[in-house]
Amino acid sequence: MSTDRPHSVSVAGVIVDDQDRALLIKRRDNGKWEPPGGVLEREETIPEALQREVLEETGIKIALPATLTGIYKNMTGLIVSMVFRCEAADGTPTTGDETRALRWATRDEVTELADEAYAIRVLDALDAVSPPAIRAHDGIKLV
Repeated sequence: MSTDRPHSVSVAGVIVDDQDRALLIKRRDNGKWEPPGGVLEREETIPEALQREVLEETGIKIALPATLTGIYKNMTGLIVSMVFRCEAADGTPTTGDETRALRWATRDEVTELADEAYAIRVLDALDAVSPPAIRAHDGIKLV
């Protein structure tokens, strides 16, 4: 039996507008630009967690189902993340307890603002890659 700590599972939602821009959040805890998301709670389904996390961090309710565009493993943090391309169903982008700022970003702006490990998630979602991308990173850079 392994004594290693288990992996966490998270979801992130890349909301895309009609100008093909993605909504990024600037996190309060680390000041980084990322798509909204977080770790699944024990009793949640994946769609429930996705909808909850996006709503908590952006004030936007997303339409379900959303399209899975990638699965990413943080090799350092032991987090497996599923990223979905989403459409806004209701609400207005707003900051909250976990979000310092929000911004609609073009592809070029995404690569300037976000660390490579998070920018690729957004770019994969903008491209709506099929089948979904499967990638690994160290928390900042792809490996």
